[in-house]
Amino acid sequence: MDTLSYKTISANKENANTQWFVIDADGQRLGRLASNVAKLVRGKHKTNFTPHANCGDVVIVLNADKIELSGNKWKNKTYIRHTGYPGGQRSATAEEIMAKNPISLVERAVKGMLPKNTLGRELYRSNLHVIAGDKHNHDAQKPTTIKLEDIK
Repeated sequence: MDTLSYKTISANKENANTQWFVIDADGQRLGRLASNVAKLVRGKHKTNFTPHANCGDVVIVLNADKIELSGNKWKNKTYIRHTGYPGGQRSATAEEIMAKNPISLVERAVKGMLPKNTLGRELYRSNLHVIAGDKHNHDAQKPTTIKLEDIK
């Protein structure tokens, strides 16, 4: 038997078999939604997952303005950022962020679950589309609607 006949197949952007998925976030918990979306965006559900390559699927999250947080997190959960200037630390509650920009909560949650490197930034930029309403303009890609319970 030839030992060189078996080769490890490494997925890359060209042969990754990228699919488009639509997930409805209406009534979903933010953390559970974000962890499943991050898994799809990264491609960890695929058998040919390669950690250093963009082999994930493109995910469209609809109704981001209708997500849920448990307990008192709307008032108590704070998001902190820094302007870059001395004394420039700013904080906002989840309620304030939702009022100002509803898609920001979902985007931040998913981005925090992606790798903190150039691959993570590319995945966030190209594979994630978050929309506040229930209409999207990606019909040409023929996305498949899936439920969070179906994601393994």
